[in-house]
Amino acid sequence: MSLMNVDDALGLRREQVREKYKAYLSSPFASIQVLLNFDRQYVKAKDTRVWDAEGKEYLDFVAGYGSVNVGHNHPRVLEALKKIENTPKIMPTALQQLPAALAHNLAEIAPGELCRTFFCSSGTEAVEGAIKIARAATGRRQLVSTLGGFHGKSMGALSVSGRDKYKTPFEPLVPECVLVPYGDASALEDVLREQKAAAFIVELIQGEGGIIVPPAGYIKNARELCTRCGTLFIADEVQTGMGRTGHMFACEGEEIVPDIICLAKSFGGGVIPAGAYLTTEDVFKKAYSAMDRALLHTSTFGGYWGNAMACAAAIATINVLVEENLPQRASEMGEYLLGQLRKLKETSPVLKDVRGRGLLIGLEFEHSGQGFLSRFSSDMSVKTVGDFGHMASLVAVDLANRHRILTVYTLNNPNVIRLEPPLTVTREECDRVIEALAGLLKQKKGFLGAATSTLTGALRIGKK
Repeated sequence: MSLMNVDDALGLRREQVREKYKAYLSSPFASIQVLLNFDRQYVKAKDTRVWDAEGKEYLDFVAGYGSVNVGHNHPRVLEALKKIENTPKIMPTALQQLPAALAHNLAEIAPGELCRTFFCSSGTEAVEGAIKIARAATGRRQLVSTLGGFHGKSMGALSVSGRDKYKTPFEPLVPECVLVPYGDASALEDVLREQKAAAFIVELIQGEGGIIVPPAGYIKNARELCTRCGTLFIADEVQTGMGRTGHMFACEGEEIVPDIICLAKSFGGGVIPAGAYLTTEDVFKKAYSAMDRALLHTSTFGGYWGNAMACAAAIATINVLVEENLPQRASEMGEYLLGQLRKLKETSPVLKDVRGRGLLIGLEFEHSGQGFLSRFSSDMSVKTVGDFGHMASLVAVDLANRHRILTVYTLNNPNVIRLEPPLTVTREECDRVIEALAGLLKQKKGFLGAATSTLTGALRIGKK
């Protein structure tokens, strides 16, 4: 037996990390990362920047898929963790200070009458808890969600998600789940009028669906339909919450109050896995108020006792968001970035659409890049590279390798690049991204040629 300690781990070279990923984690994932030259080792991070082992600096416009809203390693979040280094971290046999304070803070910032919190460690757990409490509170079983939606990959969350690629291998999933087109209030009404649905779960902006902004009035209509039909409205704000879209919660921008709201990602300040759902007193009482029902849904690292590290990070994160007015900053920077990108779209034949709200922005590219990887390498195929064969991946490769700007495509629409930086991003940093994209897209033929060169070099590394 040869065990490694943390010092050993931090001393691993790039080639050694590749070998261990391929041997003990996922060989296909590692191969794709190597192919795209995305297997750098990042050893330092601060605010919007990260540095690799060679000392090169990168601008992070992925931000942990929106998990780093307050910036990497925010000093107030790290300081909060230091303050509790000697306290017990998991105490399910007691009523602790940190979860009590965090639940109080959530009730303070949440819209409407949302006041009851359940803690967990991830977005998919928050969704699982939300659909369970909806069924328990209403006595109904049907769950309604939207095509193209993404709510997580555990069985319940996957059942209400909207891309077959991630669902089919695990069927049968949770029964009585119905999908309707996103943005189609009439289709939703056709299902809800049967009064069988426990809940309608929806993203206020579809994230993995390709940064799809709902039609004006759709969310408000959906909220009214749910109320009329006795169906609970679950807002999945795992990605849109915590200031991302210009409000603390995207539902505020839609002028609605959900019955249940799901949080995660940046809830933990970018340093600790943390999630939660909030609901109203009425929903909570119907589901779990009796003593014999109090423990129907619990979690070792969450529940009503929480995790001290996650709670401390979340408390600090909320205070940073409010005191530094980061939702407003997201609104202002997002408006500027969207405006500049839309100007770029007018001159680019490759850029099909620009959309978003706040600092959740999607760039959709034409489909002509699909399968391009298979054309420059005889041993690659569209099936082999899957979603990585789309134009958006080529853009991400070029931005990372030539401009040191990190981006990534959306899971349910791989032809869309997301721009999702920390909310602390500056105008100068936004200009850097715009300038890089402008140069990259100036000539489609030249861009594809550059991508060929970059990817061919990365492929040679991957074959070693």
